[in-house]
Amino acid sequence: MAKKFPIVPVNPQRICWGCDRYCAADAMACGNGSVRTPHPSELFGEDWNSWGLPGNDAEAAATAPVAPAPETVEAATGNSAACEGNA
Repeated sequence: MAKKFPIVPVNPQRICWGCDRYCAADAMACGNGSVRTPHPSELFGEDWNSWGLPGNDAEAAATAPVAPAPETVEAATGNSAACEGNA
């Protein structure tokens, strides 16, 4: 099981965030390379978790566009299976 990922760590610069081991920046044992992987808060700011893909957010779901039902599109365009034989 993966460790719980910290949303706002106290000192993110001390740890490599490239895998579930969270090695110290000066002693990476995971073979991730010689450069540590920064925490998203270092790259995108402390509000990194509040933007991006909408999750279970009620506001994002309320503003998301809704595709019309197929019968609505069919009625609006005048295309139906019954009209195909009249061409």
